[in-house]
Amino acid sequence: MDQKVKQMLETKQMLRKNSLSTVLDKFDGDIMALTEKERKKKYNKMKADPYSFFRGSAYLFFHDTTDLPFTFHTPRDRPTWIMGDLHFNNFSVFQNENKQIVFDVDDFDEGYLGSYLYDVLRMVVSIRLMMHSLSYDDEAKEQMVHRYLKTYLKQMQAYHDRELSPEKVQFTKESAKGPVKKAINKAEQRSLSHELKKQTIINHDSIRSFDIGKDKLSSVPKHEKRLLEKAWEDYYHSLDAKKKKSKDYYRIKDVVKKTGAGIGSTGLKRYYILIEGECHEDHEDDIILEAKEARTPVPAYFFPYDEAFWNDHKHQGRRVIHTQQAMHHLSDPFLGYFTMDGKDFYVRERSPFSKDVKEKHLSDLKSVKQTVKTMAKVSAKIHARADVDIDEGMLDYHSEDSIMEAVGTEKKRFRQQLSLWAEHYEKKVYEDYDLFLEWGSERGYF
Repeated sequence: MDQKVKQMLETKQMLRKNSLSTVLDKFDGDIMALTEKERKKKYNKMKADPYSFFRGSAYLFFHDTTDLPFTFHTPRDRPTWIMGDLHFNNFSVFQNENKQIVFDVDDFDEGYLGSYLYDVLRMVVSIRLMMHSLSYDDEAKEQMVHRYLKTYLKQMQAYHDRELSPEKVQFTKESAKGPVKKAINKAEQRSLSHELKKQTIINHDSIRSFDIGKDKLSSVPKHEKRLLEKAWEDYYHSLDAKKKKSKDYYRIKDVVKKTGAGIGSTGLKRYYILIEGECHEDHEDDIILEAKEARTPVPAYFFPYDEAFWNDHKHQGRRVIHTQQAMHHLSDPFLGYFTMDGKDFYVRERSPFSKDVKEKHLSDLKSVKQTVKTMAKVSAKIHARADVDIDEGMLDYHSEDSIMEAVGTEKKRFRQQLSLWAEHYEKKVYEDYDLFLEWGSERGYF
């Protein structure tokens, strides 16, 4: 290779690796304040494959995309309440407030106000990366991205035309197909005590507690438990007054730390909390809640500042549960929040009916298509629903109208532009992944 050409290529790679290093150091080092041990743990998860790298580096995605002039953005003064980290693995099956088993989005940590396009862009890139990990070719990837985008717009158009109401749309066994339906059927076979049997034991005095012998569960120091019990009063007061039960119902019976879950959540404190429930002698009505530390959402570092949103969501746990309440038709009745030792937390039920779509059920293109179509409908629903019934009145307009006005009559161009961009960014992820492996080795993380 010509020396000048070699120098040119090496310079390009060096500049991108320096950018990668700067972003990782700023967010994981300065902002998240991860220890070197925690960073090593996180980066080894991201090292698994390009898709894992993509999932663990949302801040790099927003760093790359927020200044790009996409055609179909909604106006800055008409943002959508977005998930902020929409990707293929942030959907699952669970039980809603009315005891129905449904399929929906399940991660609201990065919820924020901004253009809907960032959710859509992140999702279509994840479809390509997920399919790459399952050895699908480029033609199949492009087909599924187009299918997602076409279905998303079709569903959004139905909301815009008032043919459907995002308040009422749910994705149950009756409307599901393929892998999603299989996951729902599997979840329906579980009992209410599934999670209790999985995570807890009953001792000789008939007292239920967490099984510390379980992988990724560890004991909580006494002083930390006392802090949590003191903060629990704030959690109780944060609960929806219409759904709240007596204080005894939420009495803490046991607490453990949960480690090892997720990629982007590495370094955040997380607890499993066993509460009393209805107080029956058989202890089968005990309930497991999850309390997770909430930080400033990644999009907030890149999107325009929204003073009204920040004034109402200074507590990051409150922001997370409001995002979930905005996007779910019937939200978890245990949603609440508290502050402990200067850190914000949100609380939700550890559902015994939680179930993911399995990769082994995505082995043929028909199954992927069925799953992607359902995910597209869910994506449209959460964007259209977020202005429906939030008491705080953050949005005084219908998001579905703003989105369809932005797209207008150019639906085909919308699909073409976003599909082309998804292909471009997928390649960028592979290049960045290789640079990340070099950087991680140089820094001693691998």
